[in-house]
Parts: sequence; C-alpha cells; structure tokens
Amino acid sequence: MRKKDQGLRDEFIQFVTQRQQEFYRLAFRYTHDQDGAMDVVQEALEKALRALPSLRQPEYMKTWFYRILVNESLTYLRKNKRELLPLQQALEELPALLPPDTAQQMDLHDAIDRLEPQLKTVVMLRFFSDMKFSEIAQVTDTNINTVKSRLKAALGRLRLHLEEEANDAP
Repeated sequence: MRKKDQGLRDEFIQFVTQRQQEFYRLAFRYTHDQDGAMDVVQEALEKALRALPSLRQPEYMKTWFYRILVNESLTYLRKNKRELLPLQQALEELPALLPPDTAQQMDLHDAIDRLEPQLKTVVMLRFFSDMKFSEIAQVTDTNINTVKSRLKAALGRLRLHLEEEANDAP
C-alpha cells in the first residue's frame, strides 16, 4: 500500500472511530432496527473502504461517507420494506438511543418517519447530524437551494402533522 493511501486509510479510520455512534443513530432512524442499523453501517463502511483510494479530495470525507451511509440506508428500506419495526416498538427496545421520550417527542419522530425519503434525509442530516446546508447538498447530490426548499417543505409538513396530533389529543 502506498504511503498516501495508508495515510488516507488512517484518516478514515480515525474519522469513523470518532463518529461511529452518530452513524449508527442515523442508520437506526431509517431502519428502526438494531441489527438493520448495524448492517447498514457495516455495508457503508465496506463500500467506503473499497472506494477510499478513489477519494480525490480528503477534505470532503465527511460528506462523501454520509452519502454512502444514506444511500445504504435507503437501499435497506427498499429491500426490507415489509419487515421494518414500527418506531414505537423499536424505541422501546432501545431506550438508550434517545433521551427519555415524551409524547411530543414520539409524535415528532413519528411525523419524521412519515416524510418521503428525500425530505426525511434532509431533516435527519440537518437536525440529527448537525450538517450545514452545503454539506447536505453534497451528501444528497443536489444544490443548496434544493436542500433549503426540501427542509422548508419538510418542516411545514411536520408542523401540520404535529398540529393535527395536538388537535386530536383529548
């Protein structure tokens, strides 16, 4: 292995080690299943390691890997559509994943899960992975204005869903 490739590999390993819980949480938000989330992260890591020598700009490692992780999550959803656990059941199995949930937090998570994948991805990357619009644009392979409009649409739908839930509550 060339010295440059080994340096990039070492940098990638450090990057993954520092953010492994973050990757798992993002994958879990898609899969709602411990094993599924671990499978998604593992597949994403394997793909990234194979493709690492082709990464021309190491400064974009974060967005490059998140694109792989999101794509793997979406692939998992397509392949396992019928087998996914409902969010409520999954959170009961994983109480440590999120802080103790209130009814409002559960409503919010349920509302996020009802969003179509493009909107859900933007919300999760922005609020759960704390990414900037420019980073989300790179991960989703869209421009910044598209990211902003998707986020606005997603937030509007979330607000509407939460208002409906509040009005239906006794």
